[in-house]
Amino acid sequence: MSTTKTILITGATSGIGKATAELLAREGARLILTGRRIERLEALKKELPTETLILKMDVRDRESTLTALRSLPEAWQDIDVLVNNAGGALGLAMADTAEWSDWQTMIETNVLGLLTLTREILPGMKARGTGHIVNISSIAGTYHYPGANVYGACKAFVTYFSHAMRADLLGSPVRVTNIEPGMTETEFSEVRFHGDQQRAGAVYQGLAPLTAHDIAESIRWALAQPPHVNINRIEVMPVMQAPAGVAVHRT
Repeated sequence: MSTTKTILITGATSGIGKATAELLAREGARLILTGRRIERLEALKKELPTETLILKMDVRDRESTLTALRSLPEAWQDIDVLVNNAGGALGLAMADTAEWSDWQTMIETNVLGLLTLTREILPGMKARGTGHIVNISSIAGTYHYPGANVYGACKAFVTYFSHAMRADLLGSPVRVTNIEPGMTETEFSEVRFHGDQQRAGAVYQGLAPLTAHDIAESIRWALAQPPHVNINRIEVMPVMQAPAGVAVHRT
């Protein structure tokens, strides 16, 4: 991967976004890091050995997101790589008992936020004849499990949209990669269970889950391929996880 690339990573305050920033910074990329928790972004910027610009951003707020992107200094406006990482799950309730606010937040973050960033940045990539969009989806978009209803549907959207963009961009050198992680130990479960650390910790008991660094390495590898190579999708699970198959309920 060229060390001169400008890479924008959403949701860079923790987990996969933060690990990706740390990994790509060591390769010399110029980073634009966004997130809602500005104090975390400021702390991360101080640690990174590369030129870094931080933006306080909640991707659910389309207008403020567009304002931030359009206010970038001129030297930072040509974004070579967009990593659509901001997202997450809320709750694990069945469809008939789930909180509407959780559903709305997941759709606004995982779907609409990703679309806002993509629609704003993609035209510039296409016009310049270079660029790479990396979307962070999930195996939940492929393998269904109880309680993943809207979260899984959001990630299925991300996966489909990634492939559809590849079709739209045929004939253009702009690349699109969809990353689909399995169980990855980050703040994911703590957020899903609204801060219940005991319940979140139980998710990973007795197994060795993926780490944020594992997914960051997958992103780095996809970006490092020669310009004529597009990695369409990467599905990655820990060894101790596998598709569960179709469930059957017996009376």
